[in-house]
Amino acid sequence: MKLKTRRAAAKRFSRTANGFMKSFKGGKSHLLSSKNRKRKRNLKKVNVIKSGKVFQNLSRLMPYK
Repeated sequence: MKLKTRRAAAKRFSRTANGFMKSFKGGKSHLLSSKNRKRKRNLKKVNVIKSGKVFQNLSRLMPYK
C-alpha cells in the first residue's frame, strides 16, 4: 500500500542533494525592531536537519521526498 505524504510537512521542508532536510527559520515576520541585526541576518539562512529524532520524524512524514 502506498503511503501518503503529509502536505503540511512537504510545504515547509525539502531534501538536499545529500539527503538531509532543509527548512527556513521562523521568527522573521514581525516584531523585527526588537531583534538585532545579527539575529535577523542569521534567520535568513537555511536550517539544515542532518540526523536525530526530528530527522526521523520528518522522513516518516515525507516518505517519497
